[in-house]
Amino acid sequence: MVMKPVLELGVAEAHAILAALPGGDRLPPLEAIENEDWGRDLLLSRFLEMSAEELTALGLSMEDAEPESEIDDSAKPAQSG
Repeated sequence: MVMKPVLELGVAEAHAILAALPGGDRLPPLEAIENEDWGRDLLLSRFLEMSAEELTALGLSMEDAEPESEIDDSAKPAQSG
């Protein structure tokens, strides 16, 4: 299963995930936080409180996405030896 990094979630997506969890009814309304820096920080802090197992159950991780190689293998110099 491909895990989506929490940091790649948009505010609306993060809010929807957290709102569906127990205690999600205590979140501020999306309209109050979607364009505010503190709103994104608040949502991120909720994910940081979760265990790795809880995040995995949601299909999320705290790890960054695998960076795509910017160099094509054919452009790499041949190894001698």
